[in-house]
Parts: sequence; structure tokens; C-alpha cells
Amino acid sequence: MRIAISGAGVAGTALAYWLHRTGHTPTVIERAPAFRAGGYMIDFWGIGYTVARRMGIADQIHEAGYHMETVRSVDADGRALAELDAGVFTHLIGDDFITLPRGDLAAAIYATVSDKVEVIFGDSITAIDQHDDGVRLTFSHAGPRDFDLLIGADGLHSNVRRLAFGPDAEFENYLGCKVAAAVVAGYEPRDDLTYVTHAAPGRQVSRVALRDDRTLALFVFRDDTAADGDPKTILRERFADVGWECPQLLAALADQAGVAEADDLYFDAVSQVRMDRWSHGRVLLIGDAAGCISLLGGEGTGLAITEAYVLAGELHAAKGDHVRAFHAYEERLRPFIEAKQAGARRFVGFFATRTRLGLWFRKQALRAMNLRILTSLFAGAVRDDIDLPDYGI
Repeated sequence: MRIAISGAGVAGTALAYWLHRTGHTPTVIERAPAFRAGGYMIDFWGIGYTVARRMGIADQIHEAGYHMETVRSVDADGRALAELDAGVFTHLIGDDFITLPRGDLAAAIYATVSDKVEVIFGDSITAIDQHDDGVRLTFSHAGPRDFDLLIGADGLHSNVRRLAFGPDAEFENYLGCKVAAAVVAGYEPRDDLTYVTHAAPGRQVSRVALRDDRTLALFVFRDDTAADGDPKTILRERFADVGWECPQLLAALADQAGVAEADDLYFDAVSQVRMDRWSHGRVLLIGDAAGCISLLGGEGTGLAITEAYVLAGELHAAKGDHVRAFHAYEERLRPFIEAKQAGARRFVGFFATRTRLGLWFRKQALRAMNLRILTSLFAGAVRDDIDLPDYGI
């Protein structure tokens, strides 16, 4: 089948890989003028890692990643309040666990299809016209084209979801936080293989040292409104009195105006997408477009890769019967995604604790997690309680 995929992110390019591998002709449409490799640090594990191994990119991901050693919480003067041995996570999940920039993972997946499938940059879908035998798409720039199916893999603020299902407000559920992430060059100090984090009521800032003298800064803060604004202005206002290295980190963002990496500031509301159904006729949503669990869930990219594999597998098993495949896909994944969403909502208080008492409990929790017997209590929140089918593809 000819299958249009909106979005050249992790979900879209992973799906293009599996569809091409199973004999279909995918076309990826991406609004950005070129492939985007920005974003924040992610922890990659579980079934997503299993799918990456089936794609043959596990070694690349391993080489691009970091085996973090410590999570260190510090006070406003930089003194350590609590340290967590990062080995706790491999104790919970197993050895298939790596930390890496989201852009590096996306690049590894994109490389599997960049010379094999059609990828259209700098364009977007403006209208969807479904009929019995297919779907006609109208574009901002290119002429109309006909496809058999359309897959919306275009993220939290999905254009396809808006066109085929309705306004964002019907599906996006704001969790009361915003997040910003950026990479800056030449930042000091550096603490290799260590998450260094500082929290104040309603706010948290972290930094991670990367290769090539780069540092990734991550800001999370409570905000009663999901309204937009200038990201750098908002960050200066919200973190001006937080202390620790906030002035230096904010200055590093401002000083590198014109530097591509510093300009590629990721800024968004922390939201989840909840829908009664993921398909409408010949249109299906995957990844964050259908069931974003939010950054706080920590596994969005792994789930996106998994969803791409399962969708291609179900289409293969259904011999191209998209109605049957879409139903099987949603029946298999919906309970799993909804459980992950519920877990992510419980983590909001950890990332953006409202009160000083809450910060004290957070510090104690970090310390307690070093005790392996207590760590097992967190296992249900991170382990993937799902059997990944082998579709023979």
C-alpha cells in the first residue's frame, strides 16, 4: 500500500522503516525544512530497546549513549543533599538501559530510511479527503496526492489529529507544568556521567555533561496556564530567584544567540493526549499524537518505536486489511499506554514539587532508592508489562 506518514520524528521514521521492510511504500511528510535532531536527554529501555535491536540499531544507540553513574540533588549553594546510584535503574530494568539525547536516537532511526523512502521536508497536510478506496491529501505547497492510508505521527500537537478528529483542546490534557531543554557549548562546571539537579518549590533545573564540551540544561516548572510566550523570557522570570547555577545557565543560553544548538531551545507544555479512539476510517494516529504520556513518564520514545513496530506487524498479519489491523493495534496497545499515562501523572510531584516539605520528602526518597530492597517498590512504574509479538517481519 501507499502510506502517508505525517511527521519525521521517532514514531514516523520507525514506522517508515517497518512499512518499507514489509513491502509497502511509505512517504514521510515533515513540516520542518530539514531533519531535526534537538531535544532533551531520555532514558531508553524496555520494549523500545527490544524493537531497536530488531531494527539493527542497538549498537549505534549504545555508542551514542551514556552509562550514567549518579543522580545528585544539590541545594542553592551547590552542596549535595542526596545522591542516587544510577545502577538502581539497571537493577530494576536490566542491562538494556541507556541515557542519550533524544536527537541522537532519532538520527539513528532516520538513517535507516533516509535513502530508502520518500521524505518530504518543508511541507504539511492542509486537508484530508477520505473515500472508499483511499485518502486524498492536500498540501501547503505540493499538489494533491492519493494514498491508501494516512498515519499521524506528528507529536503532541498533531496536525493530522486536528484535521481528522477535532481541535487540540478536546484531547490535550495539561498537567500543570512546562519544560525547556537546550544544549550549550563550553559550560563549566562539568560533572561527567552525573545528573546534577536543584529544586525549589514548583521548579527544578538540571544539567548533564555531554561529549564535545557540551552541556544539556533542563528546566521544569509549575504553571497554572498552558498559554505560550517567549521561552527565554519565561525562563528568566521563573528561575531568577532559584539560586544554584541558574544565572549561569540562563546566561549561557542568552550568550550563544546565533549558535544553532543554543537556538534550538525545546519548550513545551507538559501534557497528555487521551482519546476514545485512535483511528477514523483510513486515518490512524500513533506515538504522542494518539497517547502522549508526557515527558514525565520517561519512556515516550521507546513507546513510539514499539507502536510503529506493532502497527506494521498488525498490517502484515491482516494482509493489508487496515480495518482489522487498526482494531488489533489499538486493542493490543491501549491498556498498556493508559497504564503508562497513569504512572506519569503520579510523577508530576517529583519533578515540580510544590512545597518545601515536599522537597524534603523528595530528598528522602532519593536516598531511600539506594536500598535495593526498597527499589523493587518502584518496579511496576518502569517495567513494561506487555508481551511484544514477533510478527516475523
